[in-house]
Amino acid sequence: MTFSASDLKAKLHAPEIVVAPGVYDALSASLAADAGFDTVYLSGASIAYTQLGRPDIGLVSLSEVNDVMSHIRERTELSVVVDCDTGFGNAMNVMRSVRMLERAGANAIQLEDQTYPKRCGHLRGKTLVAQEEMVGKLKAALDARESDATLIIGRTDAVAVEGTERAIERAQAYREAGVDMLFIEGIRSDDDIASIMAEFRGQIPIMANMVEGGDTPLQSAQALQDMGFSLVIFPGALVRAFTHMAQQFFDTLRRDGSTDAFRERMLDFRQLNEVIGTQAMFELGQKYDSRR
Repeated sequence: MTFSASDLKAKLHAPEIVVAPGVYDALSASLAADAGFDTVYLSGASIAYTQLGRPDIGLVSLSEVNDVMSHIRERTELSVVVDCDTGFGNAMNVMRSVRMLERAGANAIQLEDQTYPKRCGHLRGKTLVAQEEMVGKLKAALDARESDATLIIGRTDAVAVEGTERAIERAQAYREAGVDMLFIEGIRSDDDIASIMAEFRGQIPIMANMVEGGDTPLQSAQALQDMGFSLVIFPGALVRAFTHMAQQFFDTLRRDGSTDAFRERMLDFRQLNEVIGTQAMFELGQKYDSRR
């Protein structure tokens, strides 16, 4: 499946919402592609959870995100929306981050207005940079991208810190700076959604974030589409599902000294090799084997 950034831009302006599951490595991205998704969200939180075994509190570096993006692009042709946190510093850091991630294959890059190091959008204790500083960072991101087809997403975490009205004011400033999409994190009620959509619906695509147990009530993609959202991400859902499964797996292995009781809930050796394309790789290698 080939899906370019220009395709993503067109889809975000179409009536149907884009559903993007969160991924954190090449395997999870390839599984999303196999399931029929054409867009995924490279979640900084999920990278922290899986690569570091730590919470989303600004521990992940640009190089780590960039490495994962490169591996995903090598493995799939999905459209990838990348969580770039705060841009890992000031406006100059933002420019470097955008250039690296775009060259690694990112189709859209999300930047937020928290101070650095940041926190997960559904954790307490967040602090924000000044609105003017964030506007400058977003303008730097827009100037740094090589192609206008690489989308820049402006995220504000102001709902939890300054309230919904200020969040809308910040989002308006980010829209005026030229971003391609807005992400107002931590929406807490239907009234919040109504206020946001009254300001932005039909003006610019709006992104929704579904976090199981988070601040924003869970909604289906269809319900969010009806409200006016253009993209919905489920950034950490796969990690939560995997962690639940893994705990059960390790409990079974510890108890039984065997994986036999878990066999119906896992792939065997042959099935996994089918998923990851082992035979196709062997055949490709044979094509270049001069000994044949």
